[in-house]
Amino acid sequence: MQTEENEFMQHELRLPELTVRGMVLGAILTVIFTASNVYLGLKVGLTFSSAIPAAVISMAILKMAKDSNILENNMVQTQASAAGTLSAIIFIIPGMLMIGYWQGFEFWQTLVVSACGGCLGVLFTIPLRRAMVVHSDLAYPEGVAAAEILKVGSSAKAHEKGGSGLKEIASGGALAGLVALCSNAFQVLGSQFSLWFSVGRGMTQLPLGYSTALVGAGYLIGIAAGLSMLVGILIAWAGFVPFYTITSALPDGMTMQKFAGAVYQERVRLIGAGAMGVAAVWTLLTLARPVIDGVKESLAAVRMPDADKGKHRMDIDMSAKSVGLVFLVTVVGLLCIFYAFVSPEHLPGSQTLTFTVVGVGVAVLMGFFVAAACAYMAGLVGTSSSPISGIGILAIIVASLVMYALCQSFGIFALPGGEKFATATAIFTTSIIMAIACISNDNMQDLKTGYLVGATPWRQQVALLLGCVVGALVIAPVLNLLYEAYGFPGAMPRPDMDPSQVLAAPQAALMTTIAQGIFSGALQWDYIYIGIGLGALLVAIDQILKHTTKSLCLPPLAVGMGIYLPPSVQTPLVVGAVLGYFLRKHLRSIGGEEAESAGNRRGTLFASGLIVGESIIGVLLAGVIVVSVSGGGSDAPLALVGKDFADTAEWLGLAVFAVSLVIFSKIVLGGAKK
Repeated sequence: MQTEENEFMQHELRLPELTVRGMVLGAILTVIFTASNVYLGLKVGLTFSSAIPAAVISMAILKMAKDSNILENNMVQTQASAAGTLSAIIFIIPGMLMIGYWQGFEFWQTLVVSACGGCLGVLFTIPLRRAMVVHSDLAYPEGVAAAEILKVGSSAKAHEKGGSGLKEIASGGALAGLVALCSNAFQVLGSQFSLWFSVGRGMTQLPLGYSTALVGAGYLIGIAAGLSMLVGILIAWAGFVPFYTITSALPDGMTMQKFAGAVYQERVRLIGAGAMGVAAVWTLLTLARPVIDGVKESLAAVRMPDADKGKHRMDIDMSAKSVGLVFLVTVVGLLCIFYAFVSPEHLPGSQTLTFTVVGVGVAVLMGFFVAAACAYMAGLVGTSSSPISGIGILAIIVASLVMYALCQSFGIFALPGGEKFATATAIFTTSIIMAIACISNDNMQDLKTGYLVGATPWRQQVALLLGCVVGALVIAPVLNLLYEAYGFPGAMPRPDMDPSQVLAAPQAALMTTIAQGIFSGALQWDYIYIGIGLGALLVAIDQILKHTTKSLCLPPLAVGMGIYLPPSVQTPLVVGAVLGYFLRKHLRSIGGEEAESAGNRRGTLFASGLIVGESIIGVLLAGVIVVSVSGGGSDAPLALVGKDFADTAEWLGLAVFAVSLVIFSKIVLGGAKK
């Protein structure tokens, strides 16, 4: 194996890397994973890293071509993973519908913001590659995992044993897809269980969600994040909800259960937002020094004469001229689309230009800052566990304060709809920052994978740019499809829709609430202040644990998400994380590190399949619902049972959920026998 690795890392190597067939396959995978991530992100506020499943599928398909190689497969996963990550822009852009500024997703505006923001995310991380990938011991967990899969898959031994991993992904996708069909489409299985009970004069609940996709996501995020989310759930539902329902007067005409739900939505989630904000700021502060050092090293390398540079194939980035040209095109694109966004308000020309320049300027400047931070965070904790949501909270606050100052000076708030325009402008600015942040977070993982398998950096960077463009083409249509099928909180396209079936879009709802509160002065800052204090306490506890124990930690951002996200969403995440911990521990005890590694690889692939399977069914079902409703039919066209079957479906769902966990365990433990 070592000889083969050295061969791929030779400077003189001339193998096809960035090929037409690879780009076409990457584009197809991009469409699939972007659609899946958009659905999952809108439903639960989480997206998954598509690098590993994309690498596996690429190897399975391209091995039919005699001249395929590890570098070509790496380019396919690079392109697909970039676009899959770009879907994180959904954490903010649905806010346009929630405030009623858009009546449907504006295709061109969403496309240009996604594509240009994503491309800037690629460009901003190019100067960081040497410092953070080549000369760093950062972990980059997904990047290293993808590299290992590519190495194993490229060996003849792996092909002979059928070890590409496609079987695990396919079986996970089939299981999750079948369960999702039975629950979301046929409605013969419940999707969650909630037991409400009194606590003194108050009330709280004991929840459990049945999502197999979230079990897979929990397996991937690991035990530290999973238990931290559990702590957040307990803080919210064993602490704040009972406290506020006991100490607050029950509103007239409201049941105690509905009151508990309202307390959670209107008070406790703001506390979670405050805690997440502090955690994000703390993370950025801890990264400031290494990020600054990395930028200095990279800028010094750029200034070196060409003759002094090591011109090894694996050390060649995109040229400064190419980077400058792409940067110019993306900034011009953002200026044009921001102008198109502001101009329908018919403001004086100078004001329209000011909003355009300031909005894009804030987005680009803050984007560079968060790109460096996200690149480092990806190396520390991985793409899936990085606090992109916390970055978004900081971004919406900064954008809102800047737009508030502009609107105040121009007298915009005195105009009809002025507050809504200010909120929309802040959301639009933040959407650019989010696109930059999520791509820079993913880009470094891909560059780490490439570094380990012998890829040429500039070709990877071109593949990442292509992935951003293809992914941007997919996001707007899928967003509109899901909006028409399910709706969002406070934004339902038809008056007869069931509010309980809306896609939560939790981050977008939170950021929209924060922006609206800043502009209206109605934001309940008291609860955010409580969250800030709690976040500071959580940071202190995490630091104490890290300094006094060898392995214990309590990531404060994960705790904040535990407080903020709906409990039915998080409980399967916790189940997946805990299940993964005990399965890995068992494998280690019976077969050592080799058995643990083999079982964990199968588990990772099966978990990825679970996520993809449920997500794809969700997108396809959305299309069926839209066709049904537009033809005057039901918004549950495939339902086989009525609402009176709900109690039975709940218990059936629990039974199927338990069986799914058993199957998952058998898949992981089976890896030890291979």
